Amino acid sequence: MFRFTGPRPPREERCELCSAALADPGHRHLVDTENRALVCACGPCAQLLDRPGASGGRFRTVPGRYLDDPGDGLDDGAWDRLSIPVGMAFYFHNSALDRPVALYPSPAGATESELDPETWQFLTEATPLAGLLEPDVEALLLRRHEGRVECRLVPVDICYELVGRMRLRWQGFDGGAEARADLEEFFAHVRARARVPRGSAS
Repeated sequence: MFRFTGPRPPREERCELCSAALADPGHRHLVDTENRALVCACGPCAQLLDRPGASGGRFRTVPGRYLDDPGDGLDDGAWDRLSIPVGMAFYFHNSALDRPVALYPSPAGATESELDPETWQFLTEATPLAGLLEPDVEALLLRRHEGRVECRLVPVDICYELVGRMRLRWQGFDGGAEARADLEEFFAHVRARARVPRGSAS
């Protein structure tokens, strides 16, 4: 007798610290600063490790804030000065390396590039969002699109979600209609969630 089976159901995601089942979607992430990796976490574990000094600083909870700076000084000229070779990039401060790093999303993954101090200084002068970044867990996400440069402070896990989307859907040289529509949906979501920081003059 032959046994016919259907596709396997998706594997249930679990907290990588306590093995509790995770809500899908919407569970929290931690940054493992020693291994430079994202870790899926349940609410209680994320809350516990969000306390100062928890885990000796190895794990840091990714916050959920999205910030915008409508008055930033980023334009096409600034983009050229940043020497970004593609249409998107994200920057964050890597505490293990004790310096900011730049990563470029692509269909092959995230390509990391060394960031010289002059470029980072230029970026901090162009937008105050750079000075608000929490090390390891938040990033500046930049995109050059239709003659404009978008710059927002976002949770770092969102940047890696963007990388995953590109790897999954990108086809050919220009990505294809499905991938481009998915990118528009992603950035519309980021745009809708972003708020101007309190006390901003913008």
